[in-house]
Amino acid sequence: MIGGMQAEDVLKHAFERHGDALRKSEAILKTVARGAELLAETLKGGKKVFACGNGGSAADAEHFIGELLCRYKDDRKPLPGISLVSPVSTLTAIANDYSFEDVFARQIEALGNEGDVLLAISTSGTSKNMLAALEAARRKGLRSVLLTGAKGVSLSEKADVVVAVPSEETARIQEMHELIYHGWCEFLDTQSGARG
Repeated sequence: MIGGMQAEDVLKHAFERHGDALRKSEAILKTVARGAELLAETLKGGKKVFACGNGGSAADAEHFIGELLCRYKDDRKPLPGISLVSPVSTLTAIANDYSFEDVFARQIEALGNEGDVLLAISTSGTSKNMLAALEAARRKGLRSVLLTGAKGVSLSEKADVVVAVPSEETARIQEMHELIYHGWCEFLDTQSGARG
């Protein structure tokens, strides 16, 4: 026991909040499915997926792109995806020479083509570099999916699909985001001739 609380009590409370977020997130399944269908349509059309995020969401962006390039569960051909959070030299150069707000938008301007899709992951929905990336994607003719939390609901005009987890607790939002993009990967496996 540290600070008067038993580890088991803290963990039980975290599990309960996770379960609550999971139950509430069932209300957004139709929107989650729209995101899955947009991703599948993009990849079937021979286009690519970009992903970006900050902090834990950057890790989620890399994780999702890794599932596309390698595989999720079943054997299938690699799917074209680019993590905008991975090139450290590029990120730091853009942040230094321009601004941190531009780190993803400039990559979209350079690499994005009409018909590609941007997956922007932001638990708050207010990250300036995410909003700039979404605007750059729109200018270049990319479609977009915003994976966010309850506060990001107001951004429905910024992306083609806004998946807003009904929670304001960052950890719970991130846990639901991982479940959602794993679900997308499972759906993409069914669409790409994966062999179990």
